[in-house]
Amino acid sequence: MLFSTCSCFRPSSISRRALLCAGGAGFVTALVSTLLGSGRTAQAQRLTGPIPEVDRLTVQMVTDNIVRLFVPSQKLEGVITERHPGHFLPDAPPRTTLVGEFGLSMYAESQRGNEVRRVLVDFGWTPETLLNNLAILKIDAADFDALVLSHGHYDHFGGLVGLLNANKGRLKKNLPFFVGGEECFCTRETVLGGQFGALDRKAILESSLSLMMAEGPAIVADHAFTTGKIALSSFEKPLQPTKEKVGVIDGFGCFPDKMPAAKNTGTFVPDDFEHEIGTNYVVKGKGLVVLTSCSHRGVINTVKQAQVASGVEKVHAVIGGFHLVPPLTDDYYRQVIAAFKEMNPDYLMPGHCSGERFYDLVRQEMPNKVLVSNVGTRYVFEA
Repeated sequence: MLFSTCSCFRPSSISRRALLCAGGAGFVTALVSTLLGSGRTAQAQRLTGPIPEVDRLTVQMVTDNIVRLFVPSQKLEGVITERHPGHFLPDAPPRTTLVGEFGLSMYAESQRGNEVRRVLVDFGWTPETLLNNLAILKIDAADFDALVLSHGHYDHFGGLVGLLNANKGRLKKNLPFFVGGEECFCTRETVLGGQFGALDRKAILESSLSLMMAEGPAIVADHAFTTGKIALSSFEKPLQPTKEKVGVIDGFGCFPDKMPAAKNTGTFVPDDFEHEIGTNYVVKGKGLVVLTSCSHRGVINTVKQAQVASGVEKVHAVIGGFHLVPPLTDDYYRQVIAAFKEMNPDYLMPGHCSGERFYDLVRQEMPNKVLVSNVGTRYVFEA
């Protein structure tokens, strides 16, 4: 059975027996009616009018690939980098520690006047890592004002259902959960074989989240905004590490009537990540802070889309996965670096899927602008 290996991601999923009893097409119709008619699936508020600006923004890496201890914090012009010192006890060995994994989750806390908003962007690969790190970093899910999922890969949403289960009754009622459209729910597998995406819609709505479809730029918790669909506007030729399939199986998947006919083939097709979104802030007097998440559509394209959506050209910082890994070449990496130089951001914080070779090259070319990302690091930006 297609989902038999993924039970840890769907503890409240609809059973195969229910699917068979209801009958395939009839079940899908009933599911659409039940979930979409619940009043908790809607189009996100489009970004119109003045772009929100914040006075202060902190972005903390909750899940990332690497854990480093005993790295000093540093204060630079326009950003403070606070390194987590570790989870030590005064009179006993530590019993817990921050955990790294191949995944990404970022916690953003913004302030405008006396108004504070808290947003979790992505959820890492496993709930164990996410919940462990949130606890050590003293980040309380009950305080979240919104959740954002960048795209439909397990290393970005694998911890979601565990987070929801661990916080039943604690999350704010109708907490907005932003995705880049129906395609985020499609079943995905890697080009090497093996399932790599099947987002649990039922668990999301049973947790009283409000599912917000954000195909276009959308306001998030008053202070942030999403890119909406990221145009392929530069030289970048994004990798396609997964394939996707339209349809609903055992309650999982994307609804065919909500998907383009060209992708509704009944088989796996190349994944172009049209549903991927970035999350962005404008820090007053400093410019854009772009949380790229994974940059499957290209990191330069992602930043350019944030510029287009906001009308703000100045880039203060770019944080997250840049998705610059083999088989991409040094020549390609240097094209990206040249584009960054032309864009002239104040800071780059590559993490997760950015690739060691790219990191080495960009540190050589932009040494005063590149900061190391690791689990627990918090970046502080102020007007």
